Amino acid sequence: MSKTKYSEKAQDKIGEVMHEFKEGKLKSSSGKKVTDRKQAIAIGISEAREEGLKVPKKK
Repeated sequence: MSKTKYSEKAQDKIGEVMHEFKEGKLKSSSGKKVTDRKQAIAIGISEAREEGLKVPKKK
C-alpha cells in the first residue's frame, strides 16, 4: 500500500490551515466558521493546489 505524496510546502500549508481551524479562526468561502475537521483539511489541500504546490490529483 503506497502513501499519498504531498510536498513539504503543501504539508506546511495544510498545517497552517489546521492551526487556524484549531484556534477557531478558519472560515469557509461563505464566511461561516468551519467546525468539521475533514472540511478544514479539504480547504488546506485546495489552497495548496491553488498555490501550485505538489498535491495528488482529485480522484
